Amino acid sequence: MGMTFAEKILAKYSGKKETMPGEIVTVKPDHLLTHDNTAAIIQKIKEELERHGVFSSDLSIIVIDHVVPASSEKTADNHKKIREFVKKYHITHFFDAGNGICHQVVVEKGLALPGSLILGSDSHTCSYGAVNAFSTGIDRTEAASLLLTGETWLKVPQSIKMILKGKLSDNVYAKDVILYIIGDITASGATYCSVEFHGDISQFSIEDRFTMANMGVEMGAKNAVFPFDDITRGYLDSIGVPSSAYSPVYPDEDASYMEILEYNLDEIEPMVACPHTVDNVKPVKDLEDIDIQQCLIGTCTNGRYSDFQVAAKILKDKKIHPDVRLLLLPASKSVLEKTLETGVMQPLIEAGGILLPPGCGPCLGAHQGVLAPGERCISTANRNFKGRMGSKEAEIYLASPATVAASALYGRITDPREVDL
Repeated sequence: MGMTFAEKILAKYSGKKETMPGEIVTVKPDHLLTHDNTAAIIQKIKEELERHGVFSSDLSIIVIDHVVPASSEKTADNHKKIREFVKKYHITHFFDAGNGICHQVVVEKGLALPGSLILGSDSHTCSYGAVNAFSTGIDRTEAASLLLTGETWLKVPQSIKMILKGKLSDNVYAKDVILYIIGDITASGATYCSVEFHGDISQFSIEDRFTMANMGVEMGAKNAVFPFDDITRGYLDSIGVPSSAYSPVYPDEDASYMEILEYNLDEIEPMVACPHTVDNVKPVKDLEDIDIQQCLIGTCTNGRYSDFQVAAKILKDKKIHPDVRLLLLPASKSVLEKTLETGVMQPLIEAGGILLPPGCGPCLGAHQGVLAPGERCISTANRNFKGRMGSKEAEIYLASPATVAASALYGRITDPREVDL
């Protein structure tokens, strides 16, 4: 019997010929990602660090991104502790405030590679499945142990094969696809499973794949992965990663899956996840009487260059509704620089957008866009739980950059297919 992607890669990293779902394996990952929570993690093992040091200065990837710039003395002190830790233990891969959101930075810097294993103390570590990596979130205690020992255990997940057929219609995007899927199988439909995307995937760019893999955890998945193909190779070539640096992992043709699901892309339309769960998904055309006060384009889900391109096309030479705040949150410094160099950001700012520094900020209600009670926000982020953006009495709707831009224009949730370009 052949093996799925997850079974094969966990066999590789545990030194086994094969693995089976449910099996516990000990693995040594290529990297451990932490971010602002590094301060809390190293405090857990302060004495052990003094006695033994870190397992490897190359293992950790540390990105300060969640609250940047620091919004309080406590936050600033945490950032200071992280910088001191980085210097003391000569951490190789450190990216200070301003570089961007950890998940975007990890991929841009070529630290997530096909066939690699990356663990992170952040649930959206699953994003790197976009480039054929097995990547998943772990808790802070596991991360602390991994810092010291270089190894941890994982349970081999069951696998779900999702076959995407057909072609997306105009103004329908990867975000709509993943919202549609989550609405279909529910937020727990892929719990502790490895989701593999197959089928007509050549139409999805690396940025599209990033969006979809990023939200794998929103259906409960342990990881969500795309097969290595010419799209992946082209992206890695563009950031200077030679093919000799990685070894893609492919599922066997006779692999056994817990479930095989098929989705017709031709039938998918612009979708919105309504409060207060990501699987409360409805077509945007059914929600067009809902007023909104804030729009957010960005985050690690949809803060890439192509996302701002889509929004700029809709908002060029227009003004947002006077009752709306439009927040623009690039996923990284390099994304910001490209939007400025090419002029993509200019029409968004001229339309009334507020440009924020690359980071997480408003997505988790940290700062720079916290909602007031009774307000509604339509966002390109990945979560809309009650209180996610600061107020438990606010509402968050999730949608594609096109839908968010169209909604900013009219001050209500709007189908992007209705906007005159």
